[in-house]
Amino acid sequence: MKKSHLCIILVILVYSVGCEEELEQMQESPKKKEVVYQVFTRLFGNTNTTNTPWGTLEENGVGKFSDFSEEALREIKNLGVTYIWYTGVPHHDVITDYTDFGISQDDPDIVKGRAGSPYAVKDYYNVNPDLAENPEERLAEFKALIRRTHQADLKLLIDIVPNHVARNYEGKTTPEGSAPFGATDDTSVEYARNNDFYYIPGQDFEVPDWRDGYQPLGGENHPMLDGKFNESPAKWTGNGSRLAKPDQNDWYETVKINYGVKPDGTYDFETLPEDFGLRGFEEHHAFWSNKDVPGSWKKFKDIALYWLDLGVDGFRFDMAEMVPVEFWSYMNSNIKMKNPDAFLLAEVYNPDLYRDYIFKGKMDYLYDKVEMYDSLKHIMQGHGWTDHLPVVKRGTQDIEHHLLHFLENHDEQRIASPAFVGDAKKGMPAMVVSATMTTAPIMIYFGQEVGEPAAEDGGFGDPTRTSIFDYIGVPSHQRWVNDKKFDGGQLSEDEKSLRDFYKRLLNFTVASDALGGSYEDIHFYNKERTENYDHRVLSYVRWSGTERLVIVSNFEADRSREFQLKIPPEILAEWDLKNGTYSTVDMLYGSALPLVVNDSVGQIDIDLKPLESFILKIEE
Repeated sequence: MKKSHLCIILVILVYSVGCEEELEQMQESPKKKEVVYQVFTRLFGNTNTTNTPWGTLEENGVGKFSDFSEEALREIKNLGVTYIWYTGVPHHDVITDYTDFGISQDDPDIVKGRAGSPYAVKDYYNVNPDLAENPEERLAEFKALIRRTHQADLKLLIDIVPNHVARNYEGKTTPEGSAPFGATDDTSVEYARNNDFYYIPGQDFEVPDWRDGYQPLGGENHPMLDGKFNESPAKWTGNGSRLAKPDQNDWYETVKINYGVKPDGTYDFETLPEDFGLRGFEEHHAFWSNKDVPGSWKKFKDIALYWLDLGVDGFRFDMAEMVPVEFWSYMNSNIKMKNPDAFLLAEVYNPDLYRDYIFKGKMDYLYDKVEMYDSLKHIMQGHGWTDHLPVVKRGTQDIEHHLLHFLENHDEQRIASPAFVGDAKKGMPAMVVSATMTTAPIMIYFGQEVGEPAAEDGGFGDPTRTSIFDYIGVPSHQRWVNDKKFDGGQLSEDEKSLRDFYKRLLNFTVASDALGGSYEDIHFYNKERTENYDHRVLSYVRWSGTERLVIVSNFEADRSREFQLKIPPEILAEWDLKNGTYSTVDMLYGSALPLVVNDSVGQIDIDLKPLESFILKIEE
């Protein structure tokens, strides 16, 4: 075995030992789960139903900060939410003309959609003018939203996009004493340690060649749409393309940030010692306090601290794995020194990197997409087996608390879209599993709770996903908004029923002690012993010192399941249940089912309707 391989194994073992201690502490004193509600801020309060492809703000409407009224926030809180992630807040490129307010016009040749990508940030010290009633007062209006959010007993997250910024980044409201990205760069060289961007000396940027029928703004005649954008020399594109003329499928609207990674991939900064994965943020902060770090590190640290000063409670970091883990150690330790309770959520898709970004990068939570989400999606679509879920959980047992679960977000297809499963109800058992199988937080995307299918063609956006690039309405969600009464007055009966399910599940999730405690699989035990139980059903138990739960879900959309669910002897021993009959109550809808213990085996007669789940709490 190579020495390097042995070192990697030892590091994982050390991480695992540390996490076992963390899990033991959680079992002794369970921490309640968090629920994140992602809202695409520009779309949330829009009541316009025109939905013209490539429609303007005036044609298709736009939501505002003010739409998050006391009533709206109260209803979000009552859904069972603890955090709101306001997506698309920092000032990004838009096509709408705000020059009357001192805001420069953005060039449609390098803007995706008409409303612009929220991940092409143009000024990190201000907010999207689309979201303000008065664009001159847009930052004050966002500060007021922060206050309203906190008054509703909710906390809030915003995006920070560390890997790239808008191709035309200005940073016009950067505080005195700081410089915007790129302002002091030496553009004569491809790379310099304290340059914020990478350059292609001697070549000018060229707009991509458009193909497959695509044209910016749908081919509209626009005075700035001339197939040109002045950038000399050209910069590397956000996804790493080093071409002066990027491809249409590259992130051509953005430029990549330089974190001191040389063009050959080697690092121009000090790396962390291997044992730093198990050290706290204070020691990480001390490690970097006397180190010379690249200028981009300091700029992003200052940006994060600026938003914390305004009252933001945490961040969702876009494409975090494209940025060195040492930067995250520096960034997140500075954030935690200012606010130890800051909620730090990162987009990382490579499972091989999870532990480094959690332990060395000091992330609180990562997306659990590649394993939990993808597995649930396959099961929902009918070509995956529930047998895989306990295996996934075992493989991430040491880090499960850090892996946030979701079934929808702005990047993923809507459950109700035909390209996913075409029926929002098919997400119900998967939602129960996502919310209750681990100690990790759960996230839902606005409109998910009423079955939004994202069928509209916004222009640049792709139907099956709610467009983040266009001015568009979200019909199912708009029926809940009900002309800004936020009472669901226009919802169909099916939509009301689905939202009621989410409300029951999420409120139980944030209240339960057991969901922050222990877990044991009973799926394979029942698969081997129980008639009419197979890979379309899933069962497990959760418990704490004050609560014991039996959870069982039916993923079949057109078949009920009747069987005698068995609780194995070791669980009964752990729960100190002797021979006899015990009452259980379903925490979703109140059904009462007896648990009969005989000869060290428990049994519950289960009759699950299609797509039904029980969360059975054993009564004392």
